[in-house]
Order: sequence, then structure tokens, then C-alpha cells
Amino acid sequence: MPRPEVRTITFTLDGREVQAPEGLMLVDGAKYGDVEIPIFCYEPKLGQPVGACRMCLVEIEGIPKLQTACSTAIRDGMVVNTQTQRVHEAQRAVVEFLLVNHPLDCPVCDKGGECPLQDVTYGWGPGTSRFIEPKRHFKKPLELSPLIAIDRERCILCYRCVRYSQEISEDYQLVLHERGAASYVGTFDGHPYVAPFSGNIIELCPVGALTSRAYRFRARPWDIEGAGTVCAGCSAQCNVELTVRDERVLRVLARDHDEVDDGWLCDKGRFSYQAVHSDERIVTPMVREGSELFPATWEKALAAAAGALKKAGNRASALAGGTTTNEEAFLLQQLIRDDLGSSHLSARTGTEQPLDVLRALADPKLQASVPDLEFAHTVLLVDCDPIDEAPVWDLRIRKGQRRHGTKVITASARPTALDPIAATTLRFAPGGGEGFLVALDAALSGDAGQLGGAASSAGTNATAIREFADALRAAGEEVVIVYGERALHGNAGRALLNISARLNLGTISGAGLLALPGTPNGRGIREAGFAPGHGPGYDSIAAPGRDADGIAEALGSGELHTVWLHHVDPLRNYPNRPLWERALGTAQTVIAVESQMNDTLREFADVVFPAEAYPEKEGTLVHPDGRLQRLRPAIGRARAANGNPGSGVRPLWQVITDIARQLGFSTGDFRTGAQVSRRLLETIPFYAGITLEEIGGRGVRWVEREDFVSPDWQIAKLEIPQAAPAPADGKLRLGTYRPLWAAKEVDLSPVLQFIRARQIVELSPVDADALGINEGDQVEVGNGTRVRANVKLRAAVPAGSVFLAEGTAENGSNVLTHGLVELHRIGAGSVDPSAVAAQIQPAVEGHSEMPQSAPLPIPPRELT
Repeated sequence: MPRPEVRTITFTLDGREVQAPEGLMLVDGAKYGDVEIPIFCYEPKLGQPVGACRMCLVEIEGIPKLQTACSTAIRDGMVVNTQTQRVHEAQRAVVEFLLVNHPLDCPVCDKGGECPLQDVTYGWGPGTSRFIEPKRHFKKPLELSPLIAIDRERCILCYRCVRYSQEISEDYQLVLHERGAASYVGTFDGHPYVAPFSGNIIELCPVGALTSRAYRFRARPWDIEGAGTVCAGCSAQCNVELTVRDERVLRVLARDHDEVDDGWLCDKGRFSYQAVHSDERIVTPMVREGSELFPATWEKALAAAAGALKKAGNRASALAGGTTTNEEAFLLQQLIRDDLGSSHLSARTGTEQPLDVLRALADPKLQASVPDLEFAHTVLLVDCDPIDEAPVWDLRIRKGQRRHGTKVITASARPTALDPIAATTLRFAPGGGEGFLVALDAALSGDAGQLGGAASSAGTNATAIREFADALRAAGEEVVIVYGERALHGNAGRALLNISARLNLGTISGAGLLALPGTPNGRGIREAGFAPGHGPGYDSIAAPGRDADGIAEALGSGELHTVWLHHVDPLRNYPNRPLWERALGTAQTVIAVESQMNDTLREFADVVFPAEAYPEKEGTLVHPDGRLQRLRPAIGRARAANGNPGSGVRPLWQVITDIARQLGFSTGDFRTGAQVSRRLLETIPFYAGITLEEIGGRGVRWVEREDFVSPDWQIAKLEIPQAAPAPADGKLRLGTYRPLWAAKEVDLSPVLQFIRARQIVELSPVDADALGINEGDQVEVGNGTRVRANVKLRAAVPAGSVFLAEGTAENGSNVLTHGLVELHRIGAGSVDPSAVAAQIQPAVEGHSEMPQSAPLPIPPRELT
């Protein structure tokens, strides 16, 4: 969909001519003339203005009444006055009115010192008030949610939080109760406001009515420093500002970047910072002696790792993920491949695509950007759910559908959060993503012979695929295909390229592909050369190595001796846990780089190096749309409590280079992280010419520089993939998904304990009736090993399938092999809302300094 054309117009502001883009509201247009108009309710990210607070009144020539600048668009030749006596009197009156019932508790208010109401009162208020009547009082403070406290008497009814809930996140939980002076913000049903993006209302609130329970009373604005960096919690890589006091992260705020996050954060990125300072934090190297890990000096740990790698030689292997930076991946692949002669490197949980396919998928002509999700004619989601994998993309797609009429089309095994707004949806069998893409390619090409077999292999039928293809063709030229990593196996990559060619995505501006990597920096790690089939910059290598499954099998059989786990916990996050347990148990040496202690390290690691948390890291990441971004250290690296000079966390680039030197390899004379970054940028051809200064705080999309040599790829004939197993004899297809909250950071953050991922069995009502299972029943799911969890019935789950969560700390689905499973009911149960509320409240007790408060909502009779 064409972006709106920007035309510059001229208008007069306070006697001076000002040029600004046409269509801006006066509030924003005035900034082009260095004039600030005070606001409260206006926030351009919320969409159309409502003009509720009347703070922005201005005088426009030719209009007798004062006008709200937030809801009046600038026009060519318009004459506006913001400094007349009439305007000043109106603004002072509005401030005086807002303060009639405001408590004026600035010395104790958590917003004091960074409160827009304070600033506007000093800048535009009357200085005194004529009102001496008692102010209204609500019972306070209240837990609007386990994460958010609300002081209702401070609320100025600007509607920002309610509009956000209803128009941006579309969870529709917040409403305004009652009328007039009795009005207050609350949830429509009185239950806590629990949603993936609830924390954004804290930043939206222009007063101290909504505050973070985790940050409340922890610091004052003059006690803190702000540090900009990138959130490494998921592949969305939102830009954030960390609030730091005494070398501790106390708060995470959004750092607006329209090209990346549109100014929003998910609650995982906003509140999981507490894990940085958890008791499980590893701050000193550890070496196994006997059956236990013991703290060791850096010299001892480095020598142990170097000795194991020297002994392993080309039988060494490595896995990378999590918060691995491009620099770390670059140096580690150089150590394992170039120095030790092994290409057994993997940053994916599944199988790898051929090198020619990877190069073609990285072709700049095929790369869509995040804003394209908003402006494209159509967004096609293939086997992914952005709300779990890149949450702010979910908000961006909703924005496009709501404001620009973008059509959303989904194809997945499991229902997605975007299905309710989708124009077309299609379900295929768990693991049928490859078959679906091959079938869609056949439908777009008119290959009826290929279509039937591929559709059957995906667990659907030719008619459904054909109708889906027709809907895709009819939706418009600009198509953005967002695909999850779980779909990218077998022929899926070539099928995506075929589909891109048939839809002409490479020649249409605003169209293309967007991958959702399984790890936060999945794209950057592979571009740095950490992959079994290619070197840095997708360079060819002489001897490709094994992928993740191959590494596990070779470790288990003794073909490989040593594995380096770089921000990776395969027992929690990789499929086929029994295989990995055997692999790690058989491996001669397991070297791990991790920031928090976990069961995998306790049981299997021989050498553990403490890793930097992302607020401590320096380096670069690559966004899924090809944008290089910088991680900048906000706090000093963690040290042991005893202050031992030999303890503490070291930069991981230094750890890798120190080991290489002990092995006698030349790694370069690196003294700073910036030097490693420059070496990386010089080595990868399509990064050439990019500097750290150019990346800066906004990043650089290398795909826009046209330095990439586009491969000459052609439409390929595809084989029909192996059919997904059909449910039979009481067995169901097993599907898995990765919840947003299934992460170690969530597990270790006290304030997020109420929402940490727990295993649940998603089942269709049809299968539940056939098996005699009810909502909330406890069941066992198994195909040899078993997983026990409660049942959640979902009408949109296709019959014949059952879904389990990946990455949970307990009862992980990876103990089961993918295929068919059986369900056995072992106990009755029910889902009781009061039980859910009871579970939430104890989880937050002890993590807030607030006194016990009243339940939601407060009836009007409690006003005093």
C-alpha cells in the first residue's frame, strides 16, 4: 500500500511563517516553529485525537472559538496564535480545573520530578488556586494488576490508558466506570489487568496515576541515569532505555524507533530485567571436580577449556543462541572452524537449509521491513504467531489492519492471536508447514498434479489450498510473508522462493519476506558465519558440518568429543530432550557460557564461564529485517560479593580470544569490544563501509546499501514432502509452540512469577468429548515418556491435534518426540476465575512496598 505522500505547506505561527508536512496536527506542526503547545490527552501513537483535556487550546484566525491544537490539522495559509491573553487565560483555567481534585502529593508521588502535569503547571498554570474545598479521595493504592499500581485520585481522565487498551493492544480490558467526578479507570470485569502489553500504559500516563509496582518508590529522577540499548529478549529487538541507579537496572522504558518497535514494549521486555540481579546469577568461572561444580579462578577455567578443545580438535562442536552478539558468534566460529578445523556449529534447533537457499532468502530485493507490516496490502503469516515470537509485530500488524486496511492472512497448525482479525485462515497439521508451502506454490502455479499430494502431506486438501491462494492473489500486490523458523525445513525454503517469484515480491516496493528467527539474534549469528554450511557473509566452506540434531547424535555416539554451549540450554529449548541428555552425558567435555545457573549446568557442564547480561554487553545484533543495531553497556559487569579481583564477569569476546591464545592461535590484537566489531564489519562483504558511528542509536539496514551480490536463483521443481502422521486408534498429532513467557528471564524475575509459563494441554472440544475430558482436567500426554498438565479447551484447535508448550521450566514438551501421542485422564478439575485471582495475588506479595489494598473495582459509595 503506498505510503502517504508528504507535501510541505506554510502556515503562520505567532507571527512567523513555519513550514511543516501537510496533515500534521497543530501540536506537532508547531514544533517545526520551535513552539511547544501543552498537552495531556494527545498521543499520536494512539491514533485519532479525542480532544478530551482541552489543555492545547489555541487561537486560529477566522474561527471565533478557541480550538484544540491536538485535533486540528494544519492548513496552508493558516494563522495560529498560541501566546495571546485569551489563550493564556484558557490554559490557566484548564490547569486550575485539573488541580481541583488532584492530591498535589508531589513530594511522595513516584512520578515527581518527571511528571508532565508538574511541568505544565509550572509553565502554563496560574500559580494559585481559587478552590479551597476538600478534594475527592479514593481508597489507594490499588493493584490494577500484579505489575501496575493505580492511584485513582491522581487520574486526570485523559483516556490514554483506556484508548490504548481498546485501540492499540485490542485487549479491551480497561474502561471508564461511572460519570463525572465519580469517574475512574478500571477493568470491565473487576479482574486484574493481565495482558502481554499492559506495561505500556505506565509510560502513557501523564501523571502519577499508573506506576510500576516493581519500580515504585525505588528511585527519584535525580538519583538515576538513562542508558540506551537494545532489548535482547526476542527477535523484535526493541529499542529501550534502561533506568540505572548504583549499577543496578531499576526500570526499562521504550526508546521510540518507528522503524523497529513503534514505541511499544511487551511486558517480558519491560519487567524481566530483574533477572539480571537474581540470586542465580553466575559471577565467577566454575570447573567440575568430581560430581560438583566449584568456583575457580579465570586462569584455571581458561586452561581447562583450552585443554579440552585442544584434545578435541576437529571433534569439537558448538551451539549458540540467546543473547549471543555478532562479535561473539564471529570469534567463536573462527575458533571452532578456522583454528580447530570443525564446522559443527549450529544456531538453529532444526535442520539447516542449503547454502544457495540461505543466500537467496537473504537477497536484499526480498527483504521486507517492519513498517511494511503496517502499510502492505497483505500480511501472510506462515506457521508463526508474532505475539509469542516478536510481540510488537503483533501490534504493528493490528495497526495496519485498523488504520490502513491491511489484510491479514494466517496459515498455521495452531490458532494464532491474529486469527480474529484475519480475512482468511487455514489450518494444517502440526509439522505440516513445509507441505503447506509446497502446496501453495503448486496452487499459485496451477500445477494441479503437485497440489493434491502436497496438500495431503500438510494435512489439508487441495480445495482449501486453492481458495487460500485465490484470497492471497486478490488481496493486493504488496504482500509481506512472515514465516517462522519451525516451518523452514526440507523444501520449505525453496518453496518460499518460488512463492516470492510468483508474487513478484522481489520487484515490488513494500513487499517481501520477514523471517522470525528462533533466537533473538538468529539472523546476525548466521551472517557472522556461525552455521554448519557457510562462513561469515554466507561464504562457501570446504567441509560443511553437522546441524544441531547431528551434533547431538555424534556426541552421543562418541564421534564428537566436546561441545561449547554459548547462551544455550538444549535440555530446555531443543527438541528431543532424551537425545540431548544422552549427548551431554556422553560428551567428554561440556563448556558452557551462561549468565544464570540452571539444572543443565549443574548436571552436565565441566567448565562454566559467567556471561554478561544484555545490559552489560557491548556489541551488535541484526534485526530480522537486516538492521544492524548496537548493544551498549548500561551497567558495570557483575562481580562476586566478596570483591575478589580475580572474580567477576569478563567480556565474552575476551574469553574466546584468551582461549584461542592459549591454544597458540592468532586472533588479532583486540583490546576493546569496538575493535572486534570493526573486524567483523570489515570481514563480512555486505557490512563493508558500515561503522559503529553510523549504526549509532538508530541502526543501519545493510540490505538498503546494495552491497550484497544477489544470487541468480530460479523457480525450482519441488518434491512432495513426507505426509504428516494421521491421527488413528485414539492417538492425536502432537504440535508445540513457544509461549512468550517461557524464558529463564521470566522465571527469575519476581514480579513476573504470576505469569511464568506453565505446561498446558490445548485440545479441541471435539477430541475432548471423544476422550471424556473436560476443561481443567489433569491428563498425561505421552508416546513413551509422558507429560502431565491441565487441559485447556480451544474451539479453534483443529480436531485430531494436541498442543503443548515448549521451553517451560517444568514438564517441557521436548521429552516427547514429535508425531502421535496418547492422552490419559488422571484427575478431574475445573478452571475457576477466583482460583486464578488467588494464584495471582500470592505471587506478587513480598515484591511490592505497597500496603494491602482494596479489590477492583471500587464502588462509587466508597468515595469520600
